[in-house]
Amino acid sequence: MADSKLDPGTSYGWTGKILRVNLTDGTISVTPTDPYKAYLGGMGIANKIMYDEVAPGTNPLAPENKVVFAVGPLTATGVPLAGRTTIASLSTFTKDHQVVDAHTGGMIGAAIKKAGWDAIVIEGASDEPVYLKIDDDDVEIKAADKYWGLGTRATTEALSRKEGTDFCVATIGPAGENLLPYACIINSRNHSAGAGTAAVLGSKKLKALVVRGTQPVYVADPQAVADLSDYMLREIVGSNNNHVVPSTQQEWAEYFDKGSRWTAQKGLTWALAEGGPIDTGEPKPGEINTVGYRCMKSTKDDGPEAEKYTIKMNGCHSCPIHCYSDLRVPTSAANGGHETTGNTCVPNFPFKYMIKILGDHTPVEDNTEESLVWNQVMGSVVDDLGLWCNYAQLYRDIAHCYAAGVFERVLPPEEYAEIPWEKFDNNDPTLMPQLLAKIAQNDSELAYIGHGTYVWTERWNDMGWNDTAASCMISPRGWPVHHSQECFGQVGMLYNVMFNRDDMIHSAVNLQGCGLPIELKKAIGAELFGDESAVDPDKNYTPMNEYKANFAWWSIVTDVLHDSLTLCNWVWPMAMSPTAARDYRGDLDLEAKFMTAVTGEDYTTEDLYKMGAKIMTLQRANTARGMTDAAGNMGTNDFRAIHDVYTKWPFTKDPDIEVFTEGTDKMDKEDIQTGLTMLYECFGWDPKLGCPTVECLDYYDMPDVKEDLAALGLLPDA
Repeated sequence: MADSKLDPGTSYGWTGKILRVNLTDGTISVTPTDPYKAYLGGMGIANKIMYDEVAPGTNPLAPENKVVFAVGPLTATGVPLAGRTTIASLSTFTKDHQVVDAHTGGMIGAAIKKAGWDAIVIEGASDEPVYLKIDDDDVEIKAADKYWGLGTRATTEALSRKEGTDFCVATIGPAGENLLPYACIINSRNHSAGAGTAAVLGSKKLKALVVRGTQPVYVADPQAVADLSDYMLREIVGSNNNHVVPSTQQEWAEYFDKGSRWTAQKGLTWALAEGGPIDTGEPKPGEINTVGYRCMKSTKDDGPEAEKYTIKMNGCHSCPIHCYSDLRVPTSAANGGHETTGNTCVPNFPFKYMIKILGDHTPVEDNTEESLVWNQVMGSVVDDLGLWCNYAQLYRDIAHCYAAGVFERVLPPEEYAEIPWEKFDNNDPTLMPQLLAKIAQNDSELAYIGHGTYVWTERWNDMGWNDTAASCMISPRGWPVHHSQECFGQVGMLYNVMFNRDDMIHSAVNLQGCGLPIELKKAIGAELFGDESAVDPDKNYTPMNEYKANFAWWSIVTDVLHDSLTLCNWVWPMAMSPTAARDYRGDLDLEAKFMTAVTGEDYTTEDLYKMGAKIMTLQRANTARGMTDAAGNMGTNDFRAIHDVYTKWPFTKDPDIEVFTEGTDKMDKEDIQTGLTMLYECFGWDPKLGCPTVECLDYYDMPDVKEDLAALGLLPDA
């Protein structure tokens, strides 16, 4: 029940407004959020707009495609880790160009929300380069010819100087301008949103969004939000990926695990901190003001050599964890990169993904001074170019195509000779700025490596690469693993083919790597998913069962929920806790508690999970409309045979080890088919085809989608 003291004229959580910008005719308009609130926000709103307004089969680079920036009801409300943004559009790099979601942190989401918008819809296309200036309700389309051709860093600096340093800039680089399918949007210097969305903005000649928000974001019960936040920081939250034990043995801790991202320890410092080194120390559970010291991600990603280059750990809006590394690396600049670097996850250690594939073609070893320089050169250049890696697939593909002689075979001789490939062998990272810039130009044969593995393997007759474990390509439709079967076996394997790109789900891998003993993980799994057999030890998997299906369903639903609220799924959900007095149990009702406090409406965890499943079903419905069958006909609902398919290597790796024995994460084909059936049933989808049904669309209250799919003949029970 809504609080009777609340102002009926005030929107709590949501701003109530969606901004629409048509770049073809220059019109700017405002529409209400209310029709979309059943889809929460973020991913939900963005996918509903794409479903309603972009026809199946639309070319992603056509003016008719749209780009939707959407935030959620928890964004910028004071809820911890509620600073992300979903950006939805059509895929530029996978089969059938289905709807995909890019997700970004940084500051752009909070800026959009504080400017008074729940979403920004970009449609049409400009004839000349422009940028969009949003200053609260004052919205302008402005000429960007001076900035076209600049990297993301120079663009960010120039537009910040022109409009004001209190504006947040989200910009594309040369890769997006040149319509390279692997192109990303960068905001706040190094926070990226991939999935090819920058190529779509490039086709619209939109260089950047420049956003300042000064308006209040109203919450129904500010004291409840503050109290919940303190409770979460004191008792519940861990470190990055919600790892809840330290990586080294410490006096206060019952457990430790060297793989944990709770990496703070005495003597490990932010060596280049302003005013002198800051020791990360031993921050303990319950200490609210030391949470930000727990995660020393620079040394976790780049090895011990990174300590002396670390300025500080940084984060996104409303983030207490700070998993983002701010570094100053002079040797990066000396080798063609930037001196001030910073990122988290893949862009912070790209060369790591290449070393094993290059083999004898590189003398560099991982976690050394040499690898750190390669990593920071590559990471800073890639971000400046606005060039996306498809979760490191670009790097693996480059390494393979050089080491296996593919480039030498397929590139015109003069083009192959243009790149000094021997620099790989000679430990000379100045190779990468030249190579990456050439790809970003998108005017050569080499550039097809940036069109996606689905494209170049067919073009260059190297389809076998997809079926090797080294490639990490899990879907023949064009995307790699993102915490797949190495993450609880069938659980990770199942959710890796549910979307139209790499899944970006961290709910399961957070539990896997949290640092607790397997006995505790199993106990938590039994409480959450029905039986401890939902959780297997690493590389010691058992056959599929219904509890693993529950685990996979929960992983998908919580990820979609977080991308809609919006919350950071690299820390949320709170399944575990570092607090021994809680027996290391987290609080999975926190999302609902925060939603109730923010909106003034009663929410339960079950309500929110149903909404997450509804949003996933919506994307499934949209995919069915645009998916082609074996004959190339658009519109099919046979997900099992066409969409939810795998490359060969997950079933053929480790040939000398039997499946379901200790020492392998190899999977069994028939067992995975059993898992798909169980997962489909969890969502209420057709158990044979994996598509939405009349019954499930009625359950999720989606009458318009039901009517649409019925008219297209895509409902098996219609």
